[in-house]
Amino acid sequence: MKRQITDALTDFFYEYETPRQVLVRNRRVGVVCRLVQLLVLVYIIGWVFIYEKGYQSTDKAVGSVFTKMKGVGYTAGINGSEIVWDVAESVFPPQGDASIVVMTNYIITEGQKMGKCPELQGKYSCSSNSDCDEGSFKRTGHGKMTGVCVNATKTCEVMAWCPVEDDRDIPDPALLLSAENYTLFIKNSVTFPIFGVSRSNLVEGIDYDYIKKCLHEPNDAPLCPIFRLGDIVKLSGFNFEEIAQEGGAIGIVVDWTCNLDVDVKHCKPKYSFHGLYGNPDETDKARASVGYNFRYAKHFLEDNIQKRTLLKVFGIRLDIIVHSLARKFDIIPTLTAIGSGVGIFGVATVVCDLVLLHLLPKRDHYHTMKFKQADAYAPHESELLGLETSPYYSLEANARQVQGTGRPNDPESVACSTTELPKE
Repeated sequence: MKRQITDALTDFFYEYETPRQVLVRNRRVGVVCRLVQLLVLVYIIGWVFIYEKGYQSTDKAVGSVFTKMKGVGYTAGINGSEIVWDVAESVFPPQGDASIVVMTNYIITEGQKMGKCPELQGKYSCSSNSDCDEGSFKRTGHGKMTGVCVNATKTCEVMAWCPVEDDRDIPDPALLLSAENYTLFIKNSVTFPIFGVSRSNLVEGIDYDYIKKCLHEPNDAPLCPIFRLGDIVKLSGFNFEEIAQEGGAIGIVVDWTCNLDVDVKHCKPKYSFHGLYGNPDETDKARASVGYNFRYAKHFLEDNIQKRTLLKVFGIRLDIIVHSLARKFDIIPTLTAIGSGVGIFGVATVVCDLVLLHLLPKRDHYHTMKFKQADAYAPHESELLGLETSPYYSLEANARQVQGTGRPNDPESVACSTTELPKE
């Protein structure tokens, strides 16, 4: 027993096993083998390394966005008055967030005060007080019902800010078409923590003197961080006059896709513009909640009575979206990509074996040469023939001795390396 254990340990530590292969000279199998290997090679080089950059590691940025809108708008003919709108009243919010709204149209209801008044005509119609449920609220109403039916309007009376807002007629054309000339300044900073790289969209050459006179243009001034609102709408695929009437939303994408294997100064942002919603030709057949709008009120005191001016604002919502991806060479993903590629080369062997064992006329012969069957109780075939008893002896030599020949009889000359088989 001790000797057996010693021999087993000796064999385990001092012996090396290596597979033997059979060389098959067959044009069809050889061509299939090389074609499969070529396809695998193209996939590894073209897709994994060139397109997917499999030799690089990646990192996404942590960043912030600051915006500032400038411009002056003007409206005339509203109840015989003229109004000049600056950005403090027509841009929301004024703090410079990554999402802002520029007012382009509005409905104004002036001098509202708390009291009792009828609902709009055609809305919550009634013929008697019994049609108005006292103390109830309706989702689309303006206040609490008092239980009174106003004969003059044939609508229910409500306690609300009176007179109630009438937003059924939206001004057309939009009142603040002059907002088309507003300008938007975007300041964006990003940091790639894994690579320790920080960048700003105010890259090399974008200084104070340049910013004072530049205006973003995709071809002539692609790095200028100042954008005209009308140009943003146009580049997004919308028409300014159409989107200004009922509002909409536009996404401004700041794309930081950087290859840090080259100088960091080449890491620069690219701007793109996408219309999100607000197109009058939307596929929404129901036309429900078209555009973008919200309400806000200005409160004041008049004769010690609290009043307010209510505005329903239609505007263009601008969402600044930062997309980032940095790449840099890393030995770990490189070795991983190479290792997986080498493993995929085994597909050629599998395909060739399928052809040899299932499709060729001499598949039974190949099957006999590829797979050796051993009986645990009968003498080994090699012992009967006086051949070497090692399990790693040459199958090709054994086959030739059984057949009484030592030379191949197949004139075809293309080789495919699978396992060592006799020649066809």
